Amino acid sequence: MSETGIVLVLGGARSGKSDYAQFLAGRLAERVLYVATATAGDDEMAERIARHRAERPPTWDTVEAPVDVAAAVRGALADHGAVLLDCLTMLASNVLLAQEDDPAAAEARLLADLEALCDLCAGRDVALVIVSNEVGMGVVPAYPLGRAYRDMLGRANQRLARRADRVLLLIAGIPVDVRALSRALPDPFAP
Repeated sequence: MSETGIVLVLGGARSGKSDYAQFLAGRLAERVLYVATATAGDDEMAERIARHRAERPPTWDTVEAPVDVAAAVRGALADHGAVLLDCLTMLASNVLLAQEDDPAAAEARLLADLEALCDLCAGRDVALVIVSNEVGMGVVPAYPLGRAYRDMLGRANQRLARRADRVLLLIAGIPVDVRALSRALPDPFAP
């Protein structure tokens, strides 16, 4: 199966979103460019990254991009039929921590990078699957940087959801097609 477009895969921690996104990307294209945004800050995270890397099919390529994903993908896209960004949650954290003295500038940088990535994939007819945590169901963080992060990621998710062809929410490993469910409701962003 070969399709293009944007698929946003949302869910909470351990919801199965990354596994489902990998399954979906593999169905969309044989050659997938996996964009890893996590960094190994400790031994446990290094082991987790190594385990995830070993689970990917041999026809997939990986590019590590803790920030500036559009530039990293542009340089590595070649003949891939799909790009899997895993995950926006870590990307947002990395961008905010690199510019924590100015959360508004960090958010602008993140949103511009995501727009550039979406435009790049659309321009080359490459499917784009993006994994992100749904942060709107959690508690309000007790500290300002945590609230800035939650707000930034929430707004990025909203913007991507408006642009995406499909929006899936993983609940206990089961995908729910949010876009299909929302078609029966009025769209506040429709012209």
